[in-house]
Amino acid sequence: MPPFPPLFTIPLPPTGSITCTSRGPKIYVLTFQSPPDNRLTPAFCSAFLLALDILEHRFAKGVVITTSAIPKFYSNGLNYESAVKSRGFFAESLYPLWRRLLTYGTLSPTLLSVSVLFYANYSNTGCCSRVTPSRARANGTLRVNSYPMPTLALLNGHAFAAGLMTALMHDYRIFNPHRGYLCLNELDFGAPLKPPMASIFRQKLPSPLTYRTLVLEAKRFGALEALKEGIVDGLGGLDEAVAYVEEMGLGEKGRSGVYGRLKAEMWRETVGLLEGAEAGARREGREEEEERKRAEEGLRKVQEWETHNRILLAKL
Repeated sequence: MPPFPPLFTIPLPPTGSITCTSRGPKIYVLTFQSPPDNRLTPAFCSAFLLALDILEHRFAKGVVITTSAIPKFYSNGLNYESAVKSRGFFAESLYPLWRRLLTYGTLSPTLLSVSVLFYANYSNTGCCSRVTPSRARANGTLRVNSYPMPTLALLNGHAFAAGLMTALMHDYRIFNPHRGYLCLNELDFGAPLKPPMASIFRQKLPSPLTYRTLVLEAKRFGALEALKEGIVDGLGGLDEAVAYVEEMGLGEKGRSGVYGRLKAEMWRETVGLLEGAEAGARREGREEEEERKRAEEGLRKVQEWETHNRILLAKL
């Protein structure tokens, strides 16, 4: 449980929750726990989005720190088999959360209809219901632009695959120096990177060599290496994260009202890919079909070559 009295708690069925506490003026800590390892399910993404909306609309503007109540994991990424089988998961659940974190405050019109479908209305039983765009306009939850806040991911433990990508969608990252690894292990379990997943590392990592090591070697980065390679901005726990926020003056960065818009322009490539998920899926389908045809043609040529050489050898 968080060490400070909660400002609010959002149930995350069946046994999890996202709890918000305050660690100083305008410093909000969202602590999530979805046992066993904080997988990014539709329910998790929906609850996360709701927490960000509550902070935006009901509390003074400041800084959002996200972390996990499960000591071993910040997030272990997707339940991959379920994610790829769930129609609309990426475009309607995961990508709206990433887009929101990446430009926290600035919500594009192209994602409005998607976002409101996952805006969770929690009843006394902790259940969530979907909100249609028309109902959202009526109750005021539909918006084009909102007041931005800086975000910081406090990586208390492992952040693998989409868990690491979620951390990269934040503005800053502080990593536990005593526990955990950061890793893109898609190579190990045979999953291609979708365009927004690859883009965020291209845009945010300072070195293409680090990017190559993450993607093509599935290397696990410990705290010191992660800091050296620029994957994280500092090492420590919650106290160090709060100190970093105060030293950097992050609580005042959103005063002019353009913080989110500046981020949207900085990360335009990734934002565009997150917003164009359907077009991206069609492009992936075409590329897979072209690769299948190329492989079939290559195999045919190999078989012709083998047949030709067998004939030549038989004549010798």
